[in-house]
Amino acid sequence: MRVKISLITTLMLISGCSSFASKDTLPPASLIIKNGQVITMNDNKQLIKNGVVVINNDTIIAVGDHSLLSQYDAQRIIDAQNGIVMPGMVNTHNHLPMIAFRGLGEEGIENRLFAYFFPLESKKLSRELIYQATRLGAIDLAQSGVTTFADMYYHVDEMAKATKEVGLRAVLGETVIKFPVVDAKQPYGGLEYGQQFINDYKNDPLITPAFAPHAAYTVSKQKLQQINAISKKLNVPVLIHVGEFGNESARISDNPKQLSPVAWLHDIGVLDNRMVLAHAIHVDQADIDLIKQSGAGVAYNPMANAKGATGIAPAWEMYQQQLPMGLGTDGPMSSNQVDLWRTLSYAANMQRLKHNDRTIMIPEQVIELATIGGARALHMEDKIGSLEVGKKADVIIVETQSANMMPNYNPYATLVYQANPSNVSTTIVNGNIIMEQRQMTQVDSADVTKNIRAIEADIAEFAKELAKQAITSPSLMK
Repeated sequence: MRVKISLITTLMLISGCSSFASKDTLPPASLIIKNGQVITMNDNKQLIKNGVVVINNDTIIAVGDHSLLSQYDAQRIIDAQNGIVMPGMVNTHNHLPMIAFRGLGEEGIENRLFAYFFPLESKKLSRELIYQATRLGAIDLAQSGVTTFADMYYHVDEMAKATKEVGLRAVLGETVIKFPVVDAKQPYGGLEYGQQFINDYKNDPLITPAFAPHAAYTVSKQKLQQINAISKKLNVPVLIHVGEFGNESARISDNPKQLSPVAWLHDIGVLDNRMVLAHAIHVDQADIDLIKQSGAGVAYNPMANAKGATGIAPAWEMYQQQLPMGLGTDGPMSSNQVDLWRTLSYAANMQRLKHNDRTIMIPEQVIELATIGGARALHMEDKIGSLEVGKKADVIIVETQSANMMPNYNPYATLVYQANPSNVSTTIVNGNIIMEQRQMTQVDSADVTKNIRAIEADIAEFAKELAKQAITSPSLMK
């Protein structure tokens, strides 16, 4: 009897030790997301119905079905509750601090950029406003499932500080332009400012520093060539407005042959694979060929372009020809949005209207533009844009329990035509949960609100008077 008990005890101990040893030898994971409809956006556009995403620190280490749950020792598990788990979205063109001016200049001002935007910025921009407005904008982005944004603005060091405080990823371009601005009292002062910013942030895990020459008609040939040379040396992106307006060729001072803006950039030797072209509305097939040959990315901004009546970009043609293209909102005075949800349906419907064809820009293609397409446009597809092993852990969960999300037969269609920012329940950037169950985790939202209210009170009266003057200014776009 004693022998039998000893044998049973020994077997139990061995079994127990084996169990403990097995758990101890499981690979570690800092976070697992389970029970999700996983939209991977990998090359096969794989959709996993009862999917699991495994994250360790800042990196995705496994994507698959529920069997992964027994293969990793996770510190934390999030139940997606059959929500849509997808790559964080990428907003490829913005001017985020202009969120402080959102809703202004809506009185029907024809020359809105030069008679209203620029004078408003000249009078009211400051380091503090840019910092506070970026915090607000970054919260807005995070709450809507955008994990990476590209931006062209001023005092980008303040933008970087605010962006990192919220926890987002960003490509931040210091604006270079031919007249004095808030952070550069001399024309083209942004060039020097930008070089310092690049030096300070060149190895940052969240911030990719860049140059942002405003446009071909506001930056000289010489300065564009100088920026190109420096960007090549430092291996940084160059963000620029191109083909936004129909008369840009005539407004480029060093353009005697009246080349299109794209052809002119090519002609002077600056159109290359570090460039990201915002808008690209007024481009033809020859321009598209040049963009494709160069490897430059394109930011398609359908909602802002519709609101500004600047035209419909040939996005379907560019998509078919496999240009690296993503979606953007433009600045918060252009579309009044920084989230991409309404832009998703605009991206499809504007092209369908233009081509009189309801079979193009299907929801799966639109989600591609909002994720891996945006990553390609920013030349970051090796790091973000899809849920794949080895990529950065930028992941969002979109709940499917709300009335507007049901039924959910096709997750892509649900996202493009039903979802809104409030359906994003969780946002993860670089492996960090920056919003969970709609609550920001890294930043004090109440403090942001207090500071924005103070900015609003300071601006309101001046903005009203400026609008009265601007509304009589003739358009420069004709």
